[in-house]
Amino acid sequence: QVQLVESGGGLVQAGGSLGLSCAASGRTFSRAMGWFRQAPGKEREFVAAISRSGGNTYYADSVKGRFTISRDNAKNTVYLQMNSLKPEDTAVYYCAATQRISGNYYYQPRSYDYWGQGTQVTVSS
Repeated sequence: QVQLVESGGGLVQAGGSLGLSCAASGRTFSRAMGWFRQAPGKEREFVAAISRSGGNTYYADSVKGRFTISRDNAKNTVYLQMNSLKPEDTAVYYCAATQRISGNYYYQPRSYDYWGQGTQVTVSS
């Protein structure tokens, strides 16, 4: 069993920055990790993912160049640094863990075994 707890959400003006953290506990942290988001009335969408070692990262086109995913395996924590935020980035952000190894699987929510409870990010215009 893996427990995931997100933190760092909040309200920020457009163009600002925000950093999210996801602390993992439980059986193992040696999993690839992903960040997803869900806005009201929309499906959950992929934001970013990082391999178990942190050597490979993956991003949605909508956030590429603005968001950075990273991890510290010693602290069992994965991060999402969000810069140049836009109102359309407003959503509940979730971190998730997967035992999948191939990056091809990282873009789909169904590939993930464990989910956090989510943290709200609101970007005002």
